[in-house]
Amino acid sequence: MELCFATGNKNKLIEINKLLEPHGFNVKGLHDIGCFEDIPETADTLEGNALLKAQYVWDKYRIPCFADDTGLEVYSLNNEPGVYSARYAGPQKNNLDNIDLLLRNLSGKNDRKARFRTVISLILGEHEQHQFDGVVEGEIVEVLKGDHGFGYDPIFKPANYEITFAEMSLDEKNKISHRGKATQLLLQFLSGK
Repeated sequence: MELCFATGNKNKLIEINKLLEPHGFNVKGLHDIGCFEDIPETADTLEGNALLKAQYVWDKYRIPCFADDTGLEVYSLNNEPGVYSARYAGPQKNNLDNIDLLLRNLSGKNDRKARFRTVISLILGEHEQHQFDGVVEGEIVEVLKGDHGFGYDPIFKPANYEITFAEMSLDEKNKISHRGKATQLLLQFLSGK
C-alpha cells in the first residue's frame, strides 16, 4: 500500500519508513508527491495540527495520507512548549535555539519531568479519518547528550533509561518513542484493513 506522510522533515520520514516498510507500506514524503508548500499549522492542539496537514494533502492530491504533530510537554512549565515545540524560540524553527530557551526556562527548577506526545491523523478517503496517540514519559537533562536523533532528543531522557534519545540508535528509539508508539497503532490499524 502506498501512503503519503505529510512531512518535509527527512528525519521523521526515515523513522516512519524504518517502521512501516518491512510491513509492505511504501511511504512517500511531501516532496516525493510534488508538494513543496509549507502547510500551515494553525491549530492550538496537536490533534488539530495533524488533521490540518493530512486534510491539506488529501484535498489537494487525493492520496491516502497521514500527518503527525509532536509536542514536548514539560510539566513545571505548564506543559510548554507543547504544540509550539518546533517554533518555541521563534519562527526559524531552530532546534538548538529551542533547546537553549527550554533549558533557560527550566533553570533552577527541580521538577524536570516531561513527556513527548505524538498524534497521527490518517485520511484514507473522503469520509474515513482516524487518529492515533503515542506518549513517552521522561525528564529533561541539564546538558545536551548524544548526536543521534533531532529536535529535543539530546535533552530528553525517557523514564527507566540512563541515556537520552540522542544517545540511542534509531531502532532502540523507535521501540519506545512517542512517534514509534503512535506509528505502531497506525500499523496495527492498517494491517487489519
